[in-house]
Amino acid sequence: MFGIAKHDQHASWVTAVAEQKKVYTKEAEQVPVVKLEETTTAAPKPRAPPSKLDNWHPKTELGRKVKSKEVTDINSILESGEKIKEAEIVDTLVPDLYTEYILIGQAHGKFGGGKRRLIRQTQKKTAEGNKPHFSAFCVIGNQKGIMGFGGGKALESLPAKDKAMRQAKLNIMRVPLGCGSWKCNCGEPHSLPFAVYGKTGSVEVKLMPAPKGAGLVVEDELKKFMRAAGYRDLWSKTWGQTRKKVNFIYACVAALKQAASAKR
Repeated sequence: MFGIAKHDQHASWVTAVAEQKKVYTKEAEQVPVVKLEETTTAAPKPRAPPSKLDNWHPKTELGRKVKSKEVTDINSILESGEKIKEAEIVDTLVPDLYTEYILIGQAHGKFGGGKRRLIRQTQKKTAEGNKPHFSAFCVIGNQKGIMGFGGGKALESLPAKDKAMRQAKLNIMRVPLGCGSWKCNCGEPHSLPFAVYGKTGSVEVKLMPAPKGAGLVVEDELKKFMRAAGYRDLWSKTWGQTRKKVNFIYACVAALKQAASAKR
């Protein structure tokens, strides 16, 4: 009897398991496929943020002419000798500018020497304490004969950099490109057409045309000036305390101004 009872329990358990399998093995309902093209819409394109030139309200007559596109060439402004008083004029007419900062500062070193940096810090001793000032020098250019240089001073480093860049845009000028080396005579605009000279303090700089392939044989900081102007081959000769970077830079600027003022 006990065997028959056990057999009946086993049979009922098997039938219960079979019924559960039937429940869980039902065919899945077919879900209708909906095309994405029918239900989704194209996402709106993000709007470009307004540029500074869009919010520019010119204050000078030249600025209003540039804003209204009456003047579209920077060369015409430089040839006329009209002074640029708004940096946005250069941003509009020369959009892609090569920008570099000159390393005029120096970090505090362990034994007096330190790594050079683009911000120079000075301090003024007062009864209230030390008052730091920061200065920076910037050079810009289109690498096709147009360049500018400027310096800025402020109580913080970032405003000093902004002032230097703005001043460089206001001091923009055109320098001559040519091939003045008797070793080359290729006729391509890769160097100076003639030698120029500049002096500031005790520092004297002479820039001379070089043949193609010579490269920029000048001081590392002056290479930034040459690249901004578009010179690829150049020789230089210097005299005086060239470690004074500020005087060295101004002497180079004086030489380039002499080249820019030469009659064509």
